[in-house]
Amino acid sequence: MIKTYVDLIKHPEIRKKIIFTAIALLVFRLGALITAPNVNEFQLTAGASNSIIDMMNLLGGGMLQSFSIFALGVGPYITASIVFQLLAMDVVPYFTNLQKEGEQGRKTLDRYTRYLAVVLAFVQSISMLYAMNAGNPGLMLDPTVTGYFSTGLVMTAGSMFLLWLGDQISKKGIGNGTSMIIFAGIVSGLPNTFRTVYEQLLGSGFNAGGLINFLLFILLYVLIIILVIFMTNAERRIPIQYTSSALVQRKSDKNYLPLKINSASVIPVIFANAIMTAPVTVLSFLNNDWARGAYVFLSDFFSLSSWTGLAIYSILIIFFTFFYTNLQVDPKKISENLQKNGSYVVSIRPGEATRKYVSTVLNRITVLGSAFLLFIALLPHIIPMVSDVPAQVAVGGTGIIIVVGVALETMKSLTSQMTQRRYTGFKRGN
Repeated sequence: MIKTYVDLIKHPEIRKKIIFTAIALLVFRLGALITAPNVNEFQLTAGASNSIIDMMNLLGGGMLQSFSIFALGVGPYITASIVFQLLAMDVVPYFTNLQKEGEQGRKTLDRYTRYLAVVLAFVQSISMLYAMNAGNPGLMLDPTVTGYFSTGLVMTAGSMFLLWLGDQISKKGIGNGTSMIIFAGIVSGLPNTFRTVYEQLLGSGFNAGGLINFLLFILLYVLIIILVIFMTNAERRIPIQYTSSALVQRKSDKNYLPLKINSASVIPVIFANAIMTAPVTVLSFLNNDWARGAYVFLSDFFSLSSWTGLAIYSILIIFFTFFYTNLQVDPKKISENLQKNGSYVVSIRPGEATRKYVSTVLNRITVLGSAFLLFIALLPHIIPMVSDVPAQVAVGGTGIIIVVGVALETMKSLTSQMTQRRYTGFKRGN
């Protein structure tokens, strides 16, 4: 592994990509230190948090807490991408056809996604500023329509600049630019997390018990990362065979059909958060006695610090895991593609029997995938409820899944580029 890292740095072209990515991420972190105009930075730490703010903060790379010009991050674009991805799955025929039209269709779909991202960014920024100022009066220096509009415009521009920066990383740097920005934002907050945990467990002075608890915390964190790596790479391999006519042309193809255990990634958690917080967010804009009463009731009922909120949260995660997995992986299309490629699942008849078999296997492994998501998503909320450990010490969360996933994909891409260049050099040498 160390030799691989050294070889990557030694290669001139890959080294340039790494340096470009580092500079782009440095620009991203510098912008994260600039507070948005019309925001009272002395009031930032006084506001309360909730699950939708936490999720937006996660997708924004941890900048929402500081209300920087990049506070929204690439979250609006991710939301817009999910919306169009769902619409393109046989929901709206026009978008479905665009997705099937190849590169040109995908470019058109991406353009629509960016248009929606601009609208979502502006709406999210205004809504977030209004809600946060209502819960923390004095946050907005100028709480007028003009003040909200100008601040929202700057935050929207910041989000679109990050989207452009992500595109540059994808073209000239390493990995997926959008994912790298989220990755950098989450990782940049880890030192502060460990510092907070150290202060919570050891206090102002040294004590052996606190040090042991801190080391146990680090060990638990490492074990969870190992679990996430294992589950991210885990897949169910369905053995397939090729017909004699197709076998001649496909000697190098894999002889199995891989189905990921966690095909949905963190999307079900994002959906569950959105469903639970949407009613509370809407009620926060209404200013009457009934709305205030309903707001207080739903805030307590859906709170992730209560068992009722955790139960609803768990049900939603399980539901959306199955829902999104079946949208992502279509057994019918898999069956059709196998037939077109002159292949079939071992001991299973082609056609409807293959579709049913793949569907059954997919549902079974999704049970394990949803259990994994539940464990990671609920762990930060359950630990403070069943112990005296403060919320800052809790481990887990969807941030780890995102960080590990991006790291694995980036290393896989770099290793693939390195292997390809070695092979090209070998051919030229001959």
